[in-house]
Amino acid sequence: MEKISLELTIDEANTILAALGQQPYIKVAELVQKIQGQGASQLNAQGEGDLNGNLQEKELRHIATAKNGK
Repeated sequence: MEKISLELTIDEANTILAALGQQPYIKVAELVQKIQGQGASQLNAQGEGDLNGNLQEKELRHIATAKNGK
């Protein structure tokens, strides 16, 4: 499969993650994890992982909570 690279702000990435959170979890879980993993590794490389990693973790928890009804 061909790949593309996107350059997004953290807010833009979180907006995409929030929109994905409105979709059925089974359809988007892998994509959400991929976006978060790549974002976290880039932020950690830049030394910004703690603050922004927490934002990504909160978004993942929000998506999981919405899908599980908890």
